[in-house]
Amino acid sequence: MDNLLQLAADPTVWAALATLIVMEVVLGIDNLIFISILTNKLPPEHQTKARRIGIGLALVLRLGLLGTVAFIVHLTEPVFTVLGKGISWRDMILIGGGLFLLWKATKEIHESVDPTPKDAGSAASLSFAAAIGQILLLDLVFSIDSIITAVGMTEHVPVMMIAVVVAVIVMLVAAEPLSAFIAKNPTVVMLALGFLIMIGMTLIAEGFGAHVPKGYIYTAMAFSAGVEGLNMLVRRRRQRKADGV
Repeated sequence: MDNLLQLAADPTVWAALATLIVMEVVLGIDNLIFISILTNKLPPEHQTKARRIGIGLALVLRLGLLGTVAFIVHLTEPVFTVLGKGISWRDMILIGGGLFLLWKATKEIHESVDPTPKDAGSAASLSFAAAIGQILLLDLVFSIDSIITAVGMTEHVPVMMIAVVVAVIVMLVAAEPLSAFIAKNPTVVMLALGFLIMIGMTLIAEGFGAHVPKGYIYTAMAFSAGVEGLNMLVRRRRQRKADGV
């Protein structure tokens, strides 16, 4: 308790907490986009439940991983070498997660362009289980990357835990509006899938040791989202003129 009071009285700790919260929220955007796209493919009665389970799993994973910070830090130590580059467990997780994102986003794009009808009655429960499994896999990838980044910013586990809880609460609040927005705007789905491909490539690049500044990624995403926003505005105005409003 005394240690916590000392932390609360330290201005540098508050600065680290604010920075970590912002970082966790920004990193959570990737996870939230994936969850929104995936759960929107489920039957309407299962979507909210799947989103809450997926985000809840992200919280449980991150808090659980924070309890094993010493082990997580060792994930960055090389396990073997390929062409002179040391590959760690973290690298392998990032590469695997990136490949999964590339496969999943490409598959979703293909289904959007050339949809094939399926028997919804026989696939509903399987789809829900598959969605939770895929969300859990990506939660693990993003959680490990997030925790390792947090460890590099502060050594205080309570600060990390508070930042994680706040970030997950923000994700929980934003999940429903984001999912509804994506569902109402089909072109946004394609844009979001493009984001996932870019994120997947970034994870693979970082897994092989090529650091890609996150600022470049999120600036590109913000620019694309802004262009799509202008396109949506133009479409709405044209629709209003066509309707005589």
